Amino acid sequence: MRHALLSDIHANLEALDGCLEHARGQGVDAYAFLGDFVGYGADAAAVVDRVRDYAARGAVAIKGNHDDALERPAGYFNDQARAALAWARETLDAGQRAFLAGLPMIVRDGPVCYVHASADRPERWTYVDSAPTAAKCVTEANATYTFCGHVHDQRLYFETPQGRMSPFAPTSGMPIPLSSRRRWLAVVGSVGQPRDRRTAAAYALYDDERREITFFRVPYDAHAAADKIRRAGLPGALAHRVELGI
Repeated sequence: MRHALLSDIHANLEALDGCLEHARGQGVDAYAFLGDFVGYGADAAAVVDRVRDYAARGAVAIKGNHDDALERPAGYFNDQARAALAWARETLDAGQRAFLAGLPMIVRDGPVCYVHASADRPERWTYVDSAPTAAKCVTEANATYTFCGHVHDQRLYFETPQGRMSPFAPTSGMPIPLSSRRRWLAVVGSVGQPRDRRTAAAYALYDDERREITFFRVPYDAHAAADKIRRAGLPGALAHRVELGI
């Protein structure tokens, strides 16, 4: 089966729909949504509805820290992020909020582990942004393949013969073979708010039969998403980030 791995959508409906359309064109059979469906953007309700619909048809859906903060406000968010979360609380209905509140923080499925941040105490929302944090994550995941988000850049970590985790920067559209004789951790990037000064949405595709992963960047109408943020009265800096990929 071919699995689309989508994370950090952040209420960006244009980016999500662009990735879903691209995934369908790749012949995807299954979907995993790795959290942070709300925050930063202006389309929280529509994005949650999309994810909930896919989850009802069997997709994996994981809770992210922004989703969790709707019910348990966290002090580490800046003013812009808090404004977007307040907007989400106002615009989501009870059913949408209940769906987010009921999501798991980690799902294990055979050789695969899905998590938003790190499998090492996922409720602490640790960023997997280095070889040591990747090593802790895969150890606690206890899986051959671990897929996560939270970090908005795309990265692939692989286990060396010495048992260490080593990072690799993937190229969009280039399949990477995943030997089952070592452990792997893929940070799939952000659908709704990439931060590498490129506006194209990011997601990944995992093929469990061919044992390979392909990272993708998908162009979408970032200006339309930014205009929605402005029209919602959210901080202009949030629109600016979407338009510039920062």
